[in-house]
Amino acid sequence: MFANTKERTSKVVKEALDKIPTPKAPVFRENVYTVPNVLTMTRLVAAPVVGYLVLKSDHITAAWVFLYACATDWLDGYIARKYELQSVVGSVIDPMADKMLMVTLTGCLAWIGSLPIWIAAIIFGRDALLGLSAVYYRYISLPLPKTMARFWDFSIPSAEVHPTTISKYNTFLQMGLLGVTLVKPFAFLNLAPEAQLLASHAIVGLEYTVAATTILSGLSYVFSKTAVKILTEEEIESRRLKAEMKARTASDQTEKTQESRK
Repeated sequence: MFANTKERTSKVVKEALDKIPTPKAPVFRENVYTVPNVLTMTRLVAAPVVGYLVLKSDHITAAWVFLYACATDWLDGYIARKYELQSVVGSVIDPMADKMLMVTLTGCLAWIGSLPIWIAAIIFGRDALLGLSAVYYRYISLPLPKTMARFWDFSIPSAEVHPTTISKYNTFLQMGLLGVTLVKPFAFLNLAPEAQLLASHAIVGLEYTVAATTILSGLSYVFSKTAVKILTEEEIESRRLKAEMKARTASDQTEKTQESRK
């Protein structure tokens, strides 16, 4: 009788435990507060500053801010590669900062008549399509639940963006065209008429080159199979373990430093 009672009790307890939902593993979040990401965020802030200065005809100050943005664009990538600080959020906001800077500067230069409208239309058209594509891929790759708060929480990795080769060349050429157009009002003042004419022809040639590479880079994202990568659960788990290992190593080094100081 005692054995039967014990067996029934065990069965009831087992059934009750089976009804308890298994807790889900916590969502892995990347460390977004790294030096490369902070530098990238400053580029995002620099974009409207450059646009404001252009509209106020302060091209010299705008050129310095633009130069800072170009320098940090190289610097954040260098630091991320050298110290292994690459992150999914960095792969998203880095091109976003570039596009924000170029779109803002393109619009402002076109508004004051320094840049042809048709060039601006091509740049805006491509970036608008890429922006819509980014929203789509972020939504379909975001782990459940798909809420607005989680959608904009870029510490939750879901997809990576890998710029295509033609896109990298296009970014360089666009930066060059915008930089030349930006400094043109004061740089041309000290040039002889013949030099001004030659420089003007060179800028026109650069405009057509930028237009062609902008269209080609847009098409490359459409047909490339490696431009956007949706992360699998295994890849996200691998990133989590790697982040934990880095954090543990940093903690051990801190403890060793503190002990050595005692």
